[in-house]
Amino acid sequence: MTDSNKKPSVQFRSARWFDNREHADHTALYLERYFNFGLTREELQSGKPIIGIAQTGSDLTPCNRHHRELAQRVKDGIRDAGGIPMEFPVHPIFEQGRRPTAALDRNLATLGLIETLHGYPIDAVVLTTGCDKTTPATLMAALQLDIPAIVFSGGPMLNGWRPVSCEGGTDNDNREERVGSGTAIWQNRERLVRGELDYAGFMDASAESVPSVGHCNTMGTALSMNALAEVLGMSLPGCAAIPAPYKERAQMGYHTGRRIVEMAFENLKPSDILTRQSFLNAVVACSALGGSTNAVVHLLALARGLKGVDFSMDDWQRYGEDVPLLVNCMPAGKYLGEEFYRAGGVPALLNQLIGDGLIDGSQNTVTGHSLAHNCEPFPVRNRDVIFPTDKPLMQKAGFAIMRGNFFDSALMKKSVISPAFRAKYLVNPEHPECFTARAIVFEGPEDYRARIDDPALDIDEHCILIIRNVGPVGYPGSAEVVNMLPPRRLVKQGITCLPTMGDGRQSGTSGSPSILHIAPEAATGGGIALLQTGDRIRVNLADHRVDVLLTEEELAERRKHVKAPSLVNQTPWQEIYRRTVSQLDTGAVLETDEEFVRILDNHPVGRHSH
Repeated sequence: MTDSNKKPSVQFRSARWFDNREHADHTALYLERYFNFGLTREELQSGKPIIGIAQTGSDLTPCNRHHRELAQRVKDGIRDAGGIPMEFPVHPIFEQGRRPTAALDRNLATLGLIETLHGYPIDAVVLTTGCDKTTPATLMAALQLDIPAIVFSGGPMLNGWRPVSCEGGTDNDNREERVGSGTAIWQNRERLVRGELDYAGFMDASAESVPSVGHCNTMGTALSMNALAEVLGMSLPGCAAIPAPYKERAQMGYHTGRRIVEMAFENLKPSDILTRQSFLNAVVACSALGGSTNAVVHLLALARGLKGVDFSMDDWQRYGEDVPLLVNCMPAGKYLGEEFYRAGGVPALLNQLIGDGLIDGSQNTVTGHSLAHNCEPFPVRNRDVIFPTDKPLMQKAGFAIMRGNFFDSALMKKSVISPAFRAKYLVNPEHPECFTARAIVFEGPEDYRARIDDPALDIDEHCILIIRNVGPVGYPGSAEVVNMLPPRRLVKQGITCLPTMGDGRQSGTSGSPSILHIAPEAATGGGIALLQTGDRIRVNLADHRVDVLLTEEELAERRKHVKAPSLVNQTPWQEIYRRTVSQLDTGAVLETDEEFVRILDNHPVGRHSH
């Protein structure tokens, strides 16, 4: 549908601002100031839909910055399909740059976007996404309002490369290896500790992973979440993995612009697309992708913005744990986003998963067609990047949802359990998939950095590093600090990974098999607050258990003496966030007195401004 004279299935919201003949005074007030940059009455009273472009790109969000240029192609598509584009800013969210953590701003950006979309004359919206939390933040707003919406991601960076020395090579033997953004930081900090890099070398080596515009080129949270937006049916097929500099990225922007106009005329909303099965599809796809643990929190948050979609932590284990790892991308594999796209990207993976009966291809999408219909033209083009289901990189590669005698839930990413880690901790013939370790407890990242090399702790390979007070309330916002490096002396001996555990998160680009998202967190009185250095912790992956080897009587006695941490709010938003945020196992969303779903059904417009 590209006929701009086609009548919408419902009256566009924007007409209540721009063409309300019963209230000429109000209409004039809403209209006149939009004339000052060149829009005309003919346009605004034409009956064409006003299409918002939620702009997440800025100098503060470098991973999304190129959306400022890409938006022009989105506008071209909107105009050509008979819509009127209006671009506006979204509160910045940048994972690496935001202190204390960008997780603090996901809900804030959602609130701001809800108010913008509800309070202004916007009929449908293009969500520009990229860096980690811009995808869930914008989608959460669109879902709660239930406004026609489509995700247009900015795409991953090109491959990073660094030279490697080859024994027996010649002077002309210029070999290179891939460098994954984010993942390189965790690898280079080990090289820094071993003395292979100095400070300047650390900076230079890390910069090798950032060769172009775009978000992380690894299968970190950014690529995972944009891929899962496509799995959910909220992006055009093939959108997620197109590298940011490729011409296809701008072309996708044009097609996205055209399609959102059609969706406005069709009144195709998120509630017409997203079902419980859509989320179960995303669980399966996340496991096959080797996706980020942060996807768990974000998808739980998205589902809470929908009416009648029952989706919980248990679904991640029930439907995702036994799914094989199929995508050979860092940090679980060796390739990067560029190869994933060239191998067929998300549609090729979905086509395979649908054919193998692991995903329900009947789910609706923003195209108006089923997931299976969208993916059918996309074959797998490189079997070293997307493996066959019956010959995967790893069997049973999903997230293990853990329970324990001192917490309700946590998760562990099985696809990044390396053979070396498994050999050291998980091959005891008497207790397979089980190990016991001595706890070393830190009260936060500052305490960890101050004491990790303290000889008095006597840390060895039989220890588990525990960090607490880093969850949604404690940090605030839940920090990516659980993937802790062992003491320097162990790293120099080649022991670069110890078991770790905490009530916070971990970067999606990290390959550390940590036990994450422990809930309830210590700052709210969770049982992780009871642990002491020297306690024995038993981790049993077979039974999905993590227990401290103490009696219930000892735990009860400790609880009497636990002191709540002193929490300092540095800004008004931090106070509001801490007072209202839920735990990670329910999406870390704001708990409001009322349920805000399908807002536009109940409150299509606000009261007049004059």
